[in-house]
Amino acid sequence: MKILVLNAGSSSLKYQLFQMESSEVLAKGTCERIGAGGFITHKRGGKSYTEEVDFPNHGVALKKVLSLLSSKEYGVIASIAEIDAVGHRVAHGGEMLKESSVITESVIKYLETIVPINPLHGPPAIAGIKACFALMPGVPQVAVFDTSFYSTVEASKYVYALPYEFYENDKIRRYGFHGTSHRYVSAKLAEVLGKPIEDLKIITCHLGNGSSITAVQGGKAIDTSMGFTPQEGVVMGTRVGSLDPTVVTYLMKTKGYSAQEVEDILNKKSGLLGVSGISNDLRNVVDEANKGNKRARLAIDVLITSIKRLIGAYTAEMNGLDAIVFTAGIGENQYNIREMVCGNMSYLGIEIDTEKNASFTRGIPFDITKEGAKVSTWIIPTDEEYMIAIDTQRLASK
Repeated sequence: MKILVLNAGSSSLKYQLFQMESSEVLAKGTCERIGAGGFITHKRGGKSYTEEVDFPNHGVALKKVLSLLSSKEYGVIASIAEIDAVGHRVAHGGEMLKESSVITESVIKYLETIVPINPLHGPPAIAGIKACFALMPGVPQVAVFDTSFYSTVEASKYVYALPYEFYENDKIRRYGFHGTSHRYVSAKLAEVLGKPIEDLKIITCHLGNGSSITAVQGGKAIDTSMGFTPQEGVVMGTRVGSLDPTVVTYLMKTKGYSAQEVEDILNKKSGLLGVSGISNDLRNVVDEANKGNKRARLAIDVLITSIKRLIGAYTAEMNGLDAIVFTAGIGENQYNIREMVCGNMSYLGIEIDTEKNASFTRGIPFDITKEGAKVSTWIIPTDEEYMIAIDTQRLASK
């Protein structure tokens, strides 16, 4: 069975074509600058192909993807008829779509109704879905939602202490994001440990330009750091993370900022970039901190503190902890950040082997636990696309 996985961003379209019997990625690539010019990078085996293409919309980008996948020179299939199903990464399923779903007209209509609470990721995902229906009629389409992993979170952890009508009428609540990644790495951890996931208490740290932390108990999410939007929680590349909401109204009253201007500050000018004044890329911030830049060092310290707070809180919520998992760009590649996060936490049983931590073998689950530590600490590369492919295969087969 061949599954095409699509991840549509506001100006991009990422894709991977899986051969499910062998779990092999036959080809993958990215269309970028959609709506503002465009180019595509297509990879097959060890070969890479790049071309500048005018992509006025996601439909044109998808048409190019399908053309390359089935081309004689760069393709891996004879025709698009070989694609058995398409899986879409959809950030937000709202309150109704709590698990991966076969896409129908009613699903699309519901996704359109929740665009106001998902304005950044909703429209491109819907555009990608509609483009697939137009170009691949009759091929099953499946939506896999970042939010669905959090359908097991109790109301006491997702309801904000606002007047209750804002939840009832406007669905303002904590939703959580990156769920597909957290679901994958927690399941992979149980697999490599050789233990039933039902017996484990795990904290998964998805750390990248966007970051989130999730408490997973018995294989189910019981709490997570991101909230109504992907803004809440850990300090991120350009996002402030958790913040006293009165700061927003204070800025509007004293500086005369509009709601949109404040939103831009919180989402695009804050986080590591805002504190350091240097970059949203942690690698650049670390380089400057090593040169003695005090604001760069402060930005790192603020990031580490925000992560430690959540690890402590989730350990308390679960009444214990068996393992921590680091994943995503920062979690997998920044050994110094892992070391700082896990430092001075031996009271909780968290201790890592610094030599192992600095010699991580990329691409495989890697144990960095210090001998004798009570809590197991791992680096596990995430694979959201494969998780989407698995859900798509399961639902399309029915």
